[in-house]
Amino acid sequence: MAESPFIAIVDDDASVRKATATLLESYGYSTAAFGSAEAFLRSGRVSGAGCLVTDLYMPGINGVELRRHLVGAGHRLPTIFITAHADGHMHAQALKCGPIALLLKPVTEQRLLASIEDALRSAREMRRS
Repeated sequence: MAESPFIAIVDDDASVRKATATLLESYGYSTAAFGSAEAFLRSGRVSGAGCLVTDLYMPGINGVELRRHLVGAGHRLPTIFITAHADGHMHAQALKCGPIALLLKPVTEQRLLASIEDALRSAREMRRS
């Protein structure tokens, strides 16, 4: 039986990863958290994800590079970027990647949940097309 889609959380800050996973799981979502883009890409779980919630700024592969890599490899994974930095250039680069949302920290619970629902709706539509 195929594993049900999960929300992949990629953030280099362990406390943010844990808090995000705990929040989403409290609403009934299945999650998998990764400390880096590289760990997510090596996990073998990319194709099972229903959406991706990723920090924009991370050591190594950043959120924009991760999104570009996924798209280049044929993964149509709806993505939500989260960042604490208000850098206009990076935000412009992020928006060019076609994310579902670009959220600034601190992110409200309602805003994150609404973005997750948008991402999962997008994923369902992509599977039908």
